[in-house]
Amino acid sequence: MCFRFPIALVALMLLSLVQQSTYAADLPLVSPEQVGLSADRLALVRPAMQKVVDEGRVTGAVVMVSRRGKVALVEAVGWRDIENEKPMERDTVFRIYSMTKPVTSVAVLMLAERGQIDLDAPVERYLPELADRKVLSAGTGELEPARRSITTRDLLRHTSGLTYGFYGKSTVDQQYLRTRVLNPERPLSEMLTKLRDLPLVSQPGERFQYSVSVDVLGRLVEVVSEKRFDEFLATNLFEPLGMKDTGFHVSEGALSRFANNYAVSEQGKLRILDRADKSHYRHPPALLSGGGGLVSTADDYMRFCQMLLARGEYEGRRYLRPETVLVMTSNQLVGGAYPISVSGDVRHGVGFGLGVSVICEKIPGAGYVPLGEYGWGGAASTHFWISPKDDLAVVALTQVMPFSLRLEGVVKPLVYAAIE
Repeated sequence: MCFRFPIALVALMLLSLVQQSTYAADLPLVSPEQVGLSADRLALVRPAMQKVVDEGRVTGAVVMVSRRGKVALVEAVGWRDIENEKPMERDTVFRIYSMTKPVTSVAVLMLAERGQIDLDAPVERYLPELADRKVLSAGTGELEPARRSITTRDLLRHTSGLTYGFYGKSTVDQQYLRTRVLNPERPLSEMLTKLRDLPLVSQPGERFQYSVSVDVLGRLVEVVSEKRFDEFLATNLFEPLGMKDTGFHVSEGALSRFANNYAVSEQGKLRILDRADKSHYRHPPALLSGGGGLVSTADDYMRFCQMLLARGEYEGRRYLRPETVLVMTSNQLVGGAYPISVSGDVRHGVGFGLGVSVICEKIPGAGYVPLGEYGWGGAASTHFWISPKDDLAVVALTQVMPFSLRLEGVVKPLVYAAIE
């Protein structure tokens, strides 16, 4: 007996098979033993993830573990859309917020290697809006001249004296909020115009202050490269790395895979903060935020991590020199700038490189974390960490605000314990 299928249906079935095949081959999965990991110990990651979901403070999560350049574990649990029972999957698209910062930093370092940016030159050489800075003295409340210019290196390591506005309660933070420095409806050039008239919270180089510094770097890339920031990233990083789902908005073909973003109330209840089908991420934004504007997937971001772990090279193409990656991922903070502090939370033993945090000393209660581990996270509780010593990279993604280390906290010790 023979069955006749409509041509359109056959074409759709073939397209689906091609897409599945392409995706499955994107980052091939190897057995844990092939890369020196215990399969039994690594198998504990999924139930640990599920427990976090069952506790009701995380909707779902995707975790990917790579060692020696090969993916040894991919787990997806829970929901990307609870209300409509759409599960988290390997190719779910996430808002990665501040995990954008290392990407922007790599873009800047690429231009530095080309001789187009001097990391230690006054940044007003490229961005005249940042010349002649004034600093609001914490002691007197008076404005005083900056003792030196801001440099690109300051912007990369958050020692510029700029701030965010929503992490602090200083007079300068209040001015940032009033002027809407990070207005999503206005371009990067206008952000620089606003910063021109605002004082710094500290002298350049004096202390670590989490800030809009990396958004400023996005504008720096535009000015120096003479390309829109999104175009520079697409041409120089996303397309050659194969990061097909990474960008400043969700592409039409990926909308069905985009996760809702949730918030946890003071009572511990989850509510939708940003619906995927109504999100502003469905459209290209005016503000190309180098500090927090990207969406991505576990596969895409792991490609970026593998490039860093391979000291700037991926699939035969060099993006950064090994010595540049070494500087980027080594602590750059000295004196009172170390250790880092975010929103009043001092992270003992943690320094900062040029775009990533770096473990410099043994952390109390986390002795399993090796020295030299580097990484960062995003506001919706997304995380990545890389251990050069162990040739290991991990991406752990969820979509819950405010920022929580819960997912990282349960996954990280299990992954390190699996190393043989």
